[in-house]
Amino acid sequence: MLTEVLRAIVFLAALTGAITASRAATYPTIAIVDYVYACMKANGETRAALENCSCSIDVIASIVPYERYEAAETFRSLGLQTGERGVLFRQSAPAKSAATELRRAQAEADVRCF
Repeated sequence: MLTEVLRAIVFLAALTGAITASRAATYPTIAIVDYVYACMKANGETRAALENCSCSIDVIASIVPYERYEAAETFRSLGLQTGERGVLFRQSAPAKSAATELRRAQAEADVRCF
């Protein structure tokens, strides 16, 4: 099931041209697939979820450059560590700024796609 979903995501993106040349150059395919896969896990593994989640990452990519998206995801991931190891990645000004920017882009994507 997982491989079929991933194949469908990549095929749909290639078939519909959802990933433009400029976006493909800035957001690696693995980042797009990872986002869509996680989004589908959260919203149901249906065709509608695939379309909505694909739309969502396209909107985010149009708002947030990949470097800042990657920084926000890194801060989020490292902030999951407990205690003092994770506090820097949750509480620092750059971490908060990156998280806020990504949340705003995700909110815009939710409005446009869901």
